[in-house]
Amino acid sequence: MLEDKVLIWKFKYGSSDALCRIYEKYKKDLLKLATILLNDVSDAEDSVHDVFLSFTQSADKIKLSGNLKSYLLTCVANCARNKNRANQQRKTVGLDKAEPIISHSKTPVQWIIQSEELRRWSDALAQLPYEQREVVILHLRAGMKFRQIAKLQDISINTIKGRYRYGLDKLRSILNRGAKK
Repeated sequence: MLEDKVLIWKFKYGSSDALCRIYEKYKKDLLKLATILLNDVSDAEDSVHDVFLSFTQSADKIKLSGNLKSYLLTCVANCARNKNRANQQRKTVGLDKAEPIISHSKTPVQWIIQSEELRRWSDALAQLPYEQREVVILHLRAGMKFRQIAKLQDISINTIKGRYRYGLDKLRSILNRGAKK
């Protein structure tokens, strides 16, 4: 995007306003991804802040040839992966504990239904092995292509496709099992 290139240029030349604009522009997407990958809102916020801290400290070294949003999403995914490795003991937090998104167009009944659906999806995603969950989320939520994910994880594209397929199969199984209760 042209705006992103201008923002990066301004940021490299010391504009704190440009950094603030980049943060405001992408923080929601980055927080969503980190929250889903980490299953913890606090850890997700820390990860996003860590990414932006690193981003600010390496301003003079940034040579971005692609999409800024994809770059930041990749950084957040890497940070989340490192946090998950460091915290081998995973904590599961449902999306109902994440900050709510307020919309005035829904009735209370619609909110209850949506909240229950989000909780079911969050619980189902949390049951996937981390490698499968990460591929499913990066592909479906972050819109990354399998080739990008393979490069990010430094593994073959066939392995990524397999993890995605197995992840979706397991999600279907979990959600179908939950629907029968």
